[in-house]
Amino acid sequence: MTGQPGDGSRVNWAGLAGVTAALAAFGAAQGLSYPLFTILMQRQGISSSLIGLSAAMMPLGLILSASLVPAAVGRFGARNLAVGCAISGGLCLLAVGALQNEFAWFVIRFLIGFVINPLYVLGEVWALSLAPPAQRGRVMGVFNAVMGAGYALGPLALTVVGADGWPPFLVGVAAFAACAAVLAMVSSRLTGFEKDGELSGGLPFFVRAAPALLLAVLVAAAAQQSTYSLMPVFGASFGLAEATLAALITALSFGNIVLQVPLGLAAEKAGARFMIVFCALATACCALLLGPLIHTLFVWPLLVVMGGVGYGVYTMALVELGNRFKGSALVAGNAAFALLWGVGGIVGPPSAGGLMQAIGPYGLPAVIAGLTGFLAAFALYRSARRRWT
Repeated sequence: MTGQPGDGSRVNWAGLAGVTAALAAFGAAQGLSYPLFTILMQRQGISSSLIGLSAAMMPLGLILSASLVPAAVGRFGARNLAVGCAISGGLCLLAVGALQNEFAWFVIRFLIGFVINPLYVLGEVWALSLAPPAQRGRVMGVFNAVMGAGYALGPLALTVVGADGWPPFLVGVAAFAACAAVLAMVSSRLTGFEKDGELSGGLPFFVRAAPALLLAVLVAAAAQQSTYSLMPVFGASFGLAEATLAALITALSFGNIVLQVPLGLAAEKAGARFMIVFCALATACCALLLGPLIHTLFVWPLLVVMGGVGYGVYTMALVELGNRFKGSALVAGNAAFALLWGVGGIVGPPSAGGLMQAIGPYGLPAVIAGLTGFLAAFALYRSARRRWT
């Protein structure tokens, strides 16, 4: 291996590129699965409430598997676990296509969330470990941008092959298979961080050691998934056309992809902690401007920035995690991030939707601005406390 992960010497750029490409393929499979499930369940006349409940099965699987990832890495090894999970994800999609049963889909979506979580965790750990410390911001920016592009390719593939018969499932299976194949080729030498003696106490340890980072992940997940889920509802309440509603989400996704690298470069100059506060405050400002600008052309660059800085909160939290922890503690930290991401995805959209029902469309920007504003205040408090203690 060309240097140990994260030591800054003779970086294994080929391994880093391979891990990023593998996770992009994984992202494409995930991006395809979300609209595919919705379309299939709508065709069967299933209510929107049951469709929403079915969608919650995947983050539930993420949450319940998060605490098991560090032990699974120790037992099976990072490479075997990652490749096995990618194969299992493909088999789950095959089961969806074979069964065509909405009740079985509930269980399968839970299993998909359960088996893909180690891919999230290990992919981020590998990227953080392989990134040179001085270039960690841009590396994670590229990593998350490519992941975002993979997610965007999933729905695009669905528009090409359609949702009928086996073709969409085979595309998803092929993406999972490509992920497994690439990881099998590049990860055999990406070792050195599973068992290094640097142990942690899991989530309780990180609640004490890095509460601001965990809050950043929770807020990023809640804000992003609330925005993506409810932005069409927000736009419709202002009388926007259906085609425009879809374009709102496209603008958010575009910002998510193109702004991660610039934000990562900024983190290398200003520090990831500062950038968490910056991204949180910028997201709050963008949310508060949504209503006043919704009928103007300025809403489009606003959404691009909002999508980028909103997800940038998570990217900056990852960079800071890599700066502060290594080895098995880094694996445990990423597992804690996965758990908090799942929790944020479950509690965020219902909270924002409930406030919208109570006070109208401005409930969405109120929740986003409130969450990100609180994160900025807490992060500043933690920074001041460390400085004076």
